Amino acid sequence: MKKIPLSTTQKEIPVIAAGCMRIDSLSQNALCQYIETYMEAGINFFDHADIYGNGICEELFGKAFIKTGIKREDVIIQSKCGIVPGVMYDFSKDHILKSVDSILQRLQMDYLDILLLHRPDALMEPEEVAAAFDILETSGKVLHFGVSNQKPMQIELLQKYAKQKLIINQLQFSIPVSNMIASGMEVNMQTDGAIDRDGSILDYCRLHDITIQTWSPFQYGFFEGVFIGSDKYPELNALLDKLAKKYNVTPTTIASAWILRHPAKMQLISGSTSPQRIKEIAAASDITLTREEWYQLYLTAGHILP
Repeated sequence: MKKIPLSTTQKEIPVIAAGCMRIDSLSQNALCQYIETYMEAGINFFDHADIYGNGICEELFGKAFIKTGIKREDVIIQSKCGIVPGVMYDFSKDHILKSVDSILQRLQMDYLDILLLHRPDALMEPEEVAAAFDILETSGKVLHFGVSNQKPMQIELLQKYAKQKLIINQLQFSIPVSNMIASGMEVNMQTDGAIDRDGSILDYCRLHDITIQTWSPFQYGFFEGVFIGSDKYPELNALLDKLAKKYNVTPTTIASAWILRHPAKMQLISGSTSPQRIKEIAAASDITLTREEWYQLYLTAGHILP
């Protein structure tokens, strides 16, 4: 499993992370197998959020993790907080601190390697966030901090007050959902792809050594469905099949390799709980698509080259 630097820290992380959003559907034995399958593939990075299963995912993971006998120091555990589902976003100091305590209690762990703020809070007071980060760092409950789905200026505002470097930004990214690419390719044009929806976040993260984590790497739209095998993307799937045969892998592997081919050194978050699919995704670490293949996939997803 290839590794990439984690921002400017001394840590390296696998290019693929295990997303834990759907693990509440697994039995304890299946969840132990899920953890062990990722670990055997060289993927020791597990991404949680306090809203996944309303906390059940973290609780189940904590119990299964103990059962596996894997050492805590051999894994990287990340979680997110800030969303009160269907109600509001809350980045207040009190909410962040209470959330982390609850996360650690459910995981049955003493610390998080990384805490992300889950989506932007319009009422964020950066001084409060900074105060919460200081307490969490000093107490040893959180080692590193980051955000998700944030624009450059939102990160700049928070970074002005937080002394801890924000090292991660978690963003939706897949072959069809690649507006981060399109807005840079279609500069100064009156096309849909030219619309800058995120303030050049891709370039910003590269300039500031912020590791991009990609969520929903096989989805189109906002959880509208999986594009692999979908009749909505016939040309894309035909090419995925062709390249899968060339590299003796599956279309899932090729779709994963497309993300990993980008020089921004992104980390793909795999939400799969299937042992076979986990192996297919992990295989992308060993494949480097050619420049022409990367662009062909981009084009068959409906994008253009001006």
